[in-house]
This record gives sequence, C-alpha cells and structure tokens, in this order.
Amino acid sequence: MEGSVVRRALDGLGLSGLARRKARGRAPKRRTVSMPMQYGAIYPSLEGRTVLVTGGGSGIGEAIVAHFAAQGAKVGFLDLKPAESRALTARLSAAGHTVHFEPVDLSDIDALRAGIAAVRARFGPVTILVNNAANDDRHKIEDVTPEYFDERIRVNLKHQFFAIQAVLPDMKQAGGGAIVNVTSTSWMIGSRGMPVYVAAKTAVYGLVRGLARELGEHNIRINALAPGWIMTERQKALWATPAALERLMQDQCLKRTLTPEDIARAVLFFASDESAAATNQNFVFDGGWL
Repeated sequence: MEGSVVRRALDGLGLSGLARRKARGRAPKRRTVSMPMQYGAIYPSLEGRTVLVTGGGSGIGEAIVAHFAAQGAKVGFLDLKPAESRALTARLSAAGHTVHFEPVDLSDIDALRAGIAAVRARFGPVTILVNNAANDDRHKIEDVTPEYFDERIRVNLKHQFFAIQAVLPDMKQAGGGAIVNVTSTSWMIGSRGMPVYVAAKTAVYGLVRGLARELGEHNIRINALAPGWIMTERQKALWATPAALERLMQDQCLKRTLTPEDIARAVLFFASDESAAATNQNFVFDGGWL
C-alpha cells in the first residue's frame, strides 16, 4: 500500500522514469560520459534513448546526429544522401557511438514509415524525434506550378506530421517523449524568393500548436526551434556572398556567423529532461537577427 502511494505521488510530480527511480532509491548505476569539448554539456537523461533524426546526413542534421551520439543515445537517421550519410555513420561508429542510417525519400510516406520501423527494430521504441529535414531552394512566384507547390509542401512539412504519427505509439507506451520540429526565422522576417518554403515553415509551427495539447496528455512535449542563417556547407556554397554576410553582421546582434553546432546544442536541451516544462513553443536561435 505504501509503495502505491509513493508511486502515485511521484507520478503526480511528472518525473521521468529515471527521476522516479532515483526518488525511490533505485537509480541504476551510470557510466561516466566523456565527450570532446565541442559537444558541450552532458545530459544524463539522453543516454540510452532511441533518437530519430530526419535529414541527418549533412548540415544541421549531421551536427544533431553527432551530438546525440556523443550523449550515449542510440541514433537512427533518415536521409537521401547515401555517401555523406554512410561516411557519418562510419565515423561515429568508429568512435564507439551507436548510429544507424536508413536511406529514405521523406516525400514518400510509405518509405518514411518503413525507415522509422527499421530504426525501431534495431534500437527499440523511439522516444525522441527531431524533424529536421527541409529544402530551401529559391523560387519565383511566376514559376510555381501546382506540382511544384505540392512537392515543396511534401519536402518541408508533410513528412513532419507523419513522422510524429509513426512514433506516437512508442512515446505513449514509454510514458512520454520529446519532439523538436526545426522551423525557420524566414517566416518571421518575411524572406524573399521562396514563398512556398516560407509558408511551409510557418505551418511547421502551426503543427506544434495544433498537436501540443493532445500530446501533452501523454507527457509528450513538442516544440519548434527556429534557426537564423546557419552557415552550413550548402549555405556557404550557394548564398553566403561577402555582401550578404556584411548585411547579416549589420543586422545580427552577435557579430559572428552561426554554425550547425549552435543548433545541435539547442536541440539536445529541448530533447532532454532539463527542458521538462517546455512545450508548445517556438524558440528562436538566430544570434539576435530578428
């Protein structure tokens, strides 16, 4: 009887499984995690968790995968770039991390579901989801066809909903989970030259707002994270001209360019138990550009 009362009291506090075991005096022994300095803070609640990252083969996604792996998480990621993704997997596996890559076209929902099922079969139920994949190709209003519009929505929005749908049973069964939808500051500043992308990224935050209350009933947190202009290799190759960077430094409060690692560190925090009270929000990481 006393044990049941303790369990109900701890459940009422909303503590994670690890925190409940600590409170009952039965916390498992933890190994010491040693990470290179570039990976920053250590989050014990991430160790051993199964994490799914979309678009994890390069850019911001690559940094997210590497940072979760360094925390001792089991990281599965989906991507369309096999060469980069396999190279990342080999590098992290050689360092002793647990990582798995599934080649998936995220615009194909059946393929998305199969990729998530493969990660689950390999690592167990997914309790952290990072919806990172996107494509910000520029386009003119006059050039957008109905087919192109639909393709941009599939690439930048649709897969996020269906990835959440696919991992929801895992998170419910586990008693909770964390979802981070990577959006963009483009819709806040009214970026030019990519209206369908901007519309899709606006809807990503709408998806967070539309799901947060229902997911919260199952102790599942969902937040949006809006990067500013992050200097990935793609951005540097296509759009980061000296003139554009000069304008950025004039507008941005922090007088340095932002890196994928800046975003990866933020994602870790919102996936960890350290942000247990945060849900239904859009967090901006843009160096003070807005």
